[in-house]
Amino acid sequence: MSPSERTWTGPSAPERLNLLRAATSIAIVGASDKPSRASYFVATYLQSSTRYKVYFVNPVVKEILGEPTYTSLADLPESPDIVDVFRKHDDLPGVLDEAIAAGAKTLWLQLGSWHEDVAADAEAAGLNVVMDRCVKIEHARFHGGLHLAGFDTGVISSKRQLLS
Repeated sequence: MSPSERTWTGPSAPERLNLLRAATSIAIVGASDKPSRASYFVATYLQSSTRYKVYFVNPVVKEILGEPTYTSLADLPESPDIVDVFRKHDDLPGVLDEAIAAGAKTLWLQLGSWHEDVAADAEAAGLNVVMDRCVKIEHARFHGGLHLAGFDTGVISSKRQLLS
């Protein structure tokens, strides 16, 4: 679906900030142990630069970044606040079903991922939905550490940080 065909409207920047502020745990579905993958980069950032408890969901890999992986959202020790999805388009309805069953609060589809039917079904089930946005980029942007390239610049600023 091209951006011009999109009809669903996601949460505003202040609403996304509130979702990130309220969350204490994030489950990364489709997490990879390969450093070249976007999910690995996001996982590294979340572990090192945030207060979130990060869970990795991957039925094939045994551990990622020194943490155990889970075969599905149903296997997590708690209901995740945010389910951050790195899966192909056709897998998204199944991931939504798992997220609902696991008691997740927010379904977050990564950059390039857009599924209007999944968004409608998720909202009907009471979940917040974010699509086509990166948790790492959004967190860093609100935190004041985002450079144009998407990396922490290390610049020290007197500006108050929005997110811990």
